Parts: sequence; C-alpha cells; structure tokens
Amino acid sequence: MAPFLAYEDKGPDPSGSPLVPLSPAVPLVLVHGHPFDRTMWAPQRDAFSAARRVIAPDLRGYGASPTTPAVTDFSDFAQDIAALLDDLEVETFVLAGLSMGGQIAMDCYRQFPDRVRGLVLADTFPAPETPQGVTARNAVADRLLREGMRGYADEVLEKMVSPSADARVKAHVHRMMTATSPEGAAAALRARAGRPDYRTLLTRVTVPALVVVGSDDTYTPVSDAEAMHAALPDSTLHVVHGAAHMPNLEKPQEFNTALETFLARADRA
Repeated sequence: MAPFLAYEDKGPDPSGSPLVPLSPAVPLVLVHGHPFDRTMWAPQRDAFSAARRVIAPDLRGYGASPTTPAVTDFSDFAQDIAALLDDLEVETFVLAGLSMGGQIAMDCYRQFPDRVRGLVLADTFPAPETPQGVTARNAVADRLLREGMRGYADEVLEKMVSPSADARVKAHVHRMMTATSPEGAAAALRARAGRPDYRTLLTRVTVPALVVVGSDDTYTPVSDAEAMHAALPDSTLHVVHGAAHMPNLEKPQEFNTALETFLARADRA
C-alpha cells in the first residue's frame, strides 16, 4: 500500500534498502512546523543526505499530503510518521522537529520510544496549551477557514524569521505558508490546542537530545529551550544568535554544525 504521507527520502543508497546499508549512519527524520511543509528542511536534506538517509514527510494537511478537515487528534500525526517509516522499513532513527514538529517528535517518543535513537527539539516547547491559547488557536483556525492563508502569512512572516533575514529565505517561508491548505492548517491548530503535556515525558527521555533555539524567537523564547534542556536527562543546548523561529533556514550553517556534532554522537551510540 502506498504511504499516506507525501515525503522525500534521500540518502547514499538510492534503493533505500535496509538490507545492504552503505553507511553506518543512523537515518534522520525531519518533522516540519506549522504552517510549512517538508521543503523547510532543504538545507538539512542537502547537507546530510550524502552520508545518511534523510526522510522528510509532509504532515497530513500540509504540502502534498492529504487534507483532513475534521479535528485531528495530535497523536495521529505521530502515528502517520510511524506508518510511513514502517512502509520505508526504517526501524530506528534520529528524530528532529521544529515548533509544532518538535511537539509531534515528543509525541512520537511518547508512543514508540524504542525506535528513537536521538531527539532534536528546535524552537518548540512541551507544555499544554493555556486556556487563552486554546481560544487563540481556535480563533486563528476560524480565520484561516474564512480568509485563507495570505493575510496570516503577511502578518507573521517577520516573527517566523527575523526582519533582517535573507530575502530568499523570507520568500521561501512566505511561499510555504500561502501554499498551505487552510483546512489542513485549521485542523492542525485545533489538534494543537488539545495536545498533551509533555513536560514529565522529557524527564524520562533515555536517548541524547539536542535543543536548538533562535535567540530572537518570540514564539518559543530561549527560556523555553533552557527549561527543556534542564528537564532532559542528557541534552545539549544551542542558541542560534540573530535567528528567530526558523534558525535552520536563517542560519543553516550554524544549525547544521550543531546537528552534525549531535548526529556523530548518535552514530557512535
């Protein structure tokens, strides 16, 4: 059966066969945030796929994956990823997620921790939504269904990336947001409003973790990253100065250097 999610699967072995691996490197799975798609990971795909298998799905309702207008339970995102990796015969992997993708990565660890060899949490936070946040997310969901994505994209662009970001990066981020299905984005926002509390889970993580955050991120500030770093038993914190909510796109070289060091450790584990 064809995978439910659209995805990219790049690596040194064109066949993707797990039977005769050409490299001992652990596969890297990249989970995008809201309201983006798998192309937000292009700098990481290009940097790491020469030496390891890199898999980047479009979450349900985003990119080329099917849209589900009804409210999606947040755990369904993690189950979608597990099903895709089953189809691709990927048993264990390093899992990286940014923003909502980081929360989905936490849910993946909650549901199938034995498959996760390392956890990368970028510009995200583990706490459940506040009552005010629930109201706000549902209001934004209603707005996207009513108005579409462009007005929202125009408003939040320079919070997603810093005002000084390269114009090509801004254009890429804006293009991803405006191309997103309003129905898919709204469903994900409602699911995110009801997501679990992952704070206790982080204290029980038994694999190495990398926490990354842009110094100028106002959605998930450095203090959130510091709290996750303190909660995780074995983690490294890296602050990307001069970046906002998407340091992997704004400062890809610095982000990739931190990720490369972490992946080398996961390969040795």
